[in-house]
Amino acid sequence: MACSRQRTARGLNDRQSVPSTARTFSVHERSWSAVPLPVSDTADNAALDVYSADAYEDGIPHEQFARLRREAPVYRHPDPEVPDGFWAVTRHADVVTVSRNPEVFSSYERLSLLQEPVGDSLDTQRLMMLNMDPPEHSRLRNIVNRGFTPRTTLTLEGKVEAACERIVAAAVEQGEGDFVTMCAAELPLVVIADLMGVPQEHRHQLFHWSNKLVGAEDPDMGDGPDAGAAVQMEMFAYADQLGAEKRARPVDDIVSKLMQPDRDGNELTALEFDLFFMLLAVAGNETTRNAISGGMHALVQHPEQWERLRADPDGLAATAADEIVRWVSPVNAFRRTAVQDTELGGQKIAAGDKVIVYYSSANRDEAVFEDPYTFDIGRDPNPMLGFGGGGPHFCLGRHLAKLELEIMFKTLARRIDRVELTGPTRRMRSNFLNGVKDMPVRIIPA
Repeated sequence: MACSRQRTARGLNDRQSVPSTARTFSVHERSWSAVPLPVSDTADNAALDVYSADAYEDGIPHEQFARLRREAPVYRHPDPEVPDGFWAVTRHADVVTVSRNPEVFSSYERLSLLQEPVGDSLDTQRLMMLNMDPPEHSRLRNIVNRGFTPRTTLTLEGKVEAACERIVAAAVEQGEGDFVTMCAAELPLVVIADLMGVPQEHRHQLFHWSNKLVGAEDPDMGDGPDAGAAVQMEMFAYADQLGAEKRARPVDDIVSKLMQPDRDGNELTALEFDLFFMLLAVAGNETTRNAISGGMHALVQHPEQWERLRADPDGLAATAADEIVRWVSPVNAFRRTAVQDTELGGQKIAAGDKVIVYYSSANRDEAVFEDPYTFDIGRDPNPMLGFGGGGPHFCLGRHLAKLELEIMFKTLARRIDRVELTGPTRRMRSNFLNGVKDMPVRIIPA
């Protein structure tokens, strides 16, 4: 069936029926209502909310996700910006189905982020690889993939090891402080700056920009959703200058490669490069940082797993990295838009419907993972969806991210006896990323 780029208007009478509302939340200063699940008579009809940022302030709402997987795995969920709500997809198999079928579930139509695009940003944001469908996505990915081959990642291994040794040694010497800034944030900043050819003295500017963009709903990190445009302009100006320097004096980094045409003569436009620079600066920083901080928090909460890692860091680092990504699910969800009528999980989805796939729920799916609520650093097999559910948007930097996690936790296990929390861990207020803002700790050296 040919894909339609036009939204089909349909009323609630054509959709899954929803009962009367039960309680009201405030999101972006607009009121909306969570509705009880249209399930069996034995259901307690408690209101559900897996969308608002408030729902994630104390952690992922796993109890609500478990109920959705069990009773309504493809669920019509209220949305403050879409009158008919969206489809919340919570089972592993359904998340994979959506991810692998871009001809049905589009990233381009209304972008990949959860909120609705605002103002005149839609056309520009569609030029970002994250928001493309094939064949446009395939063309751009083939160009930028030159810098992310497994072979390229292996050449970075020595640099990552050296960075981890420096970072952990400094943290041990400091003794007490915020684990996020001491260890978790520093490694991906060092690596991504080196990868992109950004001077190391500028790496904390990447950190600043990234926080402003992804932490818009967090009062400690962002300046509100309207501030994103100014941050993007700053990043684009920096990217233009960096690209001009690499074009004039190319060296062995990703930006230099991207400034040159590939063997078929394909190259990025100036705006495509600006958008890719922004995507790489954010994705290469935020997800790895949150996996490291969330992983360390999990190891503190499960000391028997920390002792397992200390006893065999070389043997367990790879499976530990996968389990940390499953457990933390650094990216909570992505949005797709149906571009043709279809069916998923027994629900009829109309062209134009908003669909959100929840990786944090899929990574606890009881049908896929044995004892999904057990943190097991030796879990194998581990078909976690932390790097996406496959398909064209499978994470470009997954090899590098896993390498960073493996080496960081091997280094921590060798150099540190234990980590003790000295205060409450504060989470980012976000329904998109599962992030830790700060985690005060005391580090006891080995």
